[in-house]
Amino acid sequence: MESLLGAVASLAPFFLGLFQQEAGVAFTSRPYKSEVNVTNGERFGNWTWPEMCPDQFFAVGFSTRVQAYLYPGDNTAMNGIRLICSKDGNRSLTYSVESHTGYWGNWSLPQFCPSGVLSSFQLRVEGHRGRMGDDSTAVNNIKFRCSSGRLLKGTGTKWGLYGEWSQNCDDGGICGIETKMEEELSGGDNTALNDVRFRCCAREPSSD
Repeated sequence: MESLLGAVASLAPFFLGLFQQEAGVAFTSRPYKSEVNVTNGERFGNWTWPEMCPDQFFAVGFSTRVQAYLYPGDNTAMNGIRLICSKDGNRSLTYSVESHTGYWGNWSLPQFCPSGVLSSFQLRVEGHRGRMGDDSTAVNNIKFRCSSGRLLKGTGTKWGLYGEWSQNCDDGGICGIETKMEEELSGGDNTALNDVRFRCCAREPSSD
C-alpha cells in the first residue's frame, strides 16, 4: 500500500500541471511586501517585466526551461523559470507565471513543495570569463527552499557555482518573478537568463 501511495504522490505534479492556467500580466498590480535576490547573477541583458500570482495565491512549485548541451554550439543553459501558484494549499486550481523565458530549450515537469510555499532560492551561475568563443552560459540552475523546509532543485546544467541563498520571504511566500534576460544575439555568444528576483507577499489575516 505504501509503495502505491508513493507512486500516486510522484504523479501528482504531472496531473496538477494539466490544470494550470496562465496568469500572464493580469495581476502585476498586486501589492507585494519585499523582493528577494542573490548576489551572483551575471551582467548581461536587462530586467524585463514582472509577473505576479493572483491575489491570495503563492508559488508552491516551479519548472525550468533548459537548453540541452550542444557540442559544438552556443550553449545558453537555463532560459526560463515558471512559478506555479495556488491558494491556501488547494492545488486543484493553479496559475503559472514566468516573465521573460528566453528562446531556447524545453520545459521540465513541475516540482512542488509537499506542503507550504516557496520562500527562498539559490542560483548556479557560470560567470563571464572574458575570452572569445562560448565563454559564459550565465544561469545554469536554481534551488528553492519551501517554507516547510523541503529543498527543490531544478533540472539545469552543470556549469558554474552556486552562490549564497537569498533572503527568506517571511509571513507569506514568493508571489512574483522578474528575470534579467540577454536578448538574442545574431551570430554572437548568447547567455539568455542572467539573473532573477522574486517578489514576496504577506499572507492576509484570516477573517474567522
